[in-house]
Amino acid sequence: MNLLENIREGLRSVKANLLRSVLTALIVAIGITSLVGVLTAIDGIQYSVNESLSSLGANSFNIYSKRNRGSAQDGVKEKVYAPLLLTEAQRFINEFSLPSTISLSAQLTILAEVKHGSEKTNPNVNVMGANEEYIAIKGLNIEEGRNFSSFEIQHGGRVAIIGNELAKTLYGENKSPVNTMVSYKGMQFKVIGKLKEKGSISENNFDNMMIIPIIVANQLAAGAGLEYHLNVAIADPNQMDFAMGEATGVMRKIRRDEVGKENSFELEKSESLAEELSSITNGLRLGGFGVGFITLLGASIALMNIMLVSVTERTREVGVRKALGATP
Repeated sequence: MNLLENIREGLRSVKANLLRSVLTALIVAIGITSLVGVLTAIDGIQYSVNESLSSLGANSFNIYSKRNRGSAQDGVKEKVYAPLLLTEAQRFINEFSLPSTISLSAQLTILAEVKHGSEKTNPNVNVMGANEEYIAIKGLNIEEGRNFSSFEIQHGGRVAIIGNELAKTLYGENKSPVNTMVSYKGMQFKVIGKLKEKGSISENNFDNMMIIPIIVANQLAAGAGLEYHLNVAIADPNQMDFAMGEATGVMRKIRRDEVGKENSFELEKSESLAEELSSITNGLRLGGFGVGFITLLGASIALMNIMLVSVTERTREVGVRKALGATP
């Protein structure tokens, strides 16, 4: 039996068992497609999360007030640390010498009611005081208008940048909010920019946020005491350890921490948050492999069943042919 005859015999077998052949091809195709689809979906989720949390890059670190536990151990009361002040944060920005981008921010409230004309929001708007670097550090993009100027930050301009969802609530779908006025706590703000839609994965809903100059936020707080947050992005990631050491020294000098005493502030490397996120996405990937393996296992069992039936029938056919005198 030559090669051409073998091919013809194979085609006749396929035609004779067309349904079985189609099912076999479908099992292989569905199994491979399911595995590729699951792994692609996991990669897509990981990419989306990484994009949304781009501010957690490995080249940045955060400085903020040290948490006071307010408890006692072994009869000794825990030391109470003073919160990070606006003047201290501003001084740090001026004295930190390495090439970097430093954002300064403070959350004023997450229960604000913002008005524009006769329209007003529910009391759920996040009002954030920040400097001009906050937009870039947080990975935000301005869809309309512009960012704060240095003059507006330094002199407390009554200007605001609003989120996409907040703009839709006050202005509808089509009207531009730029160069209009909104009010919060009786204070009028000129809208100079609208943020591109970001979504809410972390605790900050940027789409329902109003950002104002940090000095104005401090004035509105009226001595209530804001928690100021510094985010330092280093130009050269290879200098991260050196930069964190210098930042610690600069802040200890500003805070007048005594030699040998622990820091009166928290300094956290954003890479640790990024690593935590990476562990979550790795778990998703392992789950995807598990689902893909189960899918392939089910497809393989079905395929083996079909092949077993085919081999059994083929064995019977070969026996009949040999009985009739056929030779290999």
